[in-house]
Amino acid sequence: MKIKKGDTVEVISGKDAGTRGRVLVVDRGRERLVIEGVNMIKRHTRPNPQKNVQGGIV
Repeated sequence: MKIKKGDTVEVISGKDAGTRGRVLVVDRGRERLVIEGVNMIKRHTRPNPQKNVQGGIV
């Protein structure tokens, strides 16, 4: 792959096909990219008053 971190790319397959974004991480071993705003997962966190952590969706 001749793609570097910071390049702007367009997704060509999957549910996000046609989406453009900036490359955040290049994993040459698995031949994968992490693209800003594409396929990001929401995670629900439970509040923990002992560690002063507020709950919510991250």
